[in-house]
Amino acid sequence: MAVYVWKGRTLAGEAQAGEIEVARQEDALDALRKKRILVTSLRPKSGGMSMPKFGGGVSVSTKDLAIFTRQFATMISAGLPLVQCLDILAKPASKPAFGKVISEVTREVEAGATLSDALGKHKSVFDDLFRNMVAAGEAGGVLDEILMRLATYIEKADALKRKVQSAMVYPGVVLTVALGATAFMLIFIIPTFAKMFTDFGGELPLPTKIVLGLSDFLTHWWWTLVLGGIGSVIVFQRYYATENGHRAVDGFMIKAPVLGDVLLKGAVARFTRTLGTLISSGVPILAGLEITARTAGNKVIAEAIMSARASIREGETVSAPLKASGVFPPMVTQMISVGEQTGALDEMLTKIAVFYEAEVDTAVDTLTSIIEPIMIVVMGGIVGGMVVSMYLPMFKLISVVAGGN
Repeated sequence: MAVYVWKGRTLAGEAQAGEIEVARQEDALDALRKKRILVTSLRPKSGGMSMPKFGGGVSVSTKDLAIFTRQFATMISAGLPLVQCLDILAKPASKPAFGKVISEVTREVEAGATLSDALGKHKSVFDDLFRNMVAAGEAGGVLDEILMRLATYIEKADALKRKVQSAMVYPGVVLTVALGATAFMLIFIIPTFAKMFTDFGGELPLPTKIVLGLSDFLTHWWWTLVLGGIGSVIVFQRYYATENGHRAVDGFMIKAPVLGDVLLKGAVARFTRTLGTLISSGVPILAGLEITARTAGNKVIAEAIMSARASIREGETVSAPLKASGVFPPMVTQMISVGEQTGALDEMLTKIAVFYEAEVDTAVDTLTSIIEPIMIVVMGGIVGGMVVSMYLPMFKLISVVAGGN
């Protein structure tokens, strides 16, 4: 048995925390879920500085899961028995571990378990969204349609995730290259000029002194920057692991200039696509909102979704608390309100998702077009500034020599 420290929220949105003693992390999640608590953080009591994470066990790529789901749907729609479909799919799995999981699911189904229950024993591979949609498909007798819809959802969600990640990675890569080029010049090129200026003697211009000082610091005290960077990462992780820190960082990210626009639109697209898919598949809206909150990827948006869930429990609308949160764009809340009034909420959510997925593409292109000229100017300014500062003493020397003649 192990002790886990958890943080979460009740269905009414009240923050709670505590400890629980169970054999596995999955058991802790199950126990807290039965108490109707939405878990936001779960870690062993021994601590550590890793980010909150859930699940474990077999790791399956989104691509493999999407291929499995689409092939499964095709076989079911062709009339093949469920067990035979699973047995066929277990053999060509790209990863042996995934094939083993499918084989175990096959044995559970052969023993009389429902497909959703069998999948529930492998929560590290099949998440709540996957299992709930399968359960809805089994109950409605439309498992093939649900699986096909689920495969489409997984593919679109993965494509959206890659777009948002590329938007976040691109500035980091460009900044790293810029800093690397600057550090290379300061460590390997500038010291050559420093020795030459020392031999010349005389008073150096202020810009030259600044560049030489930076070069000397980076050459002899680089380790302080490394330690400072490591310390900053540790402090940030500790802060992000707290309730207020998590909320503050996620809130800042979606409000940051340019990049925040990409992240917010990506979060809106993910939220509407997930909830629309769940509702259209027959999953109850309360369960759908809880699952959507867990997959939101942003604490501020997750809390807004849970407020909407509490509103639904009290007989009110979904759109009102989303609008009150101030996070979602007015168009989103208005379209959701129209969807509720017309009884076509799932269709309206899908339309919003399609629109915002296209908006993410545009926002990523905009981000790229803005960053490229800015980084060219910044790099040109840094390199040009260092070159000029190194040549200033030479100009001074030339003028002195010319004056002497």
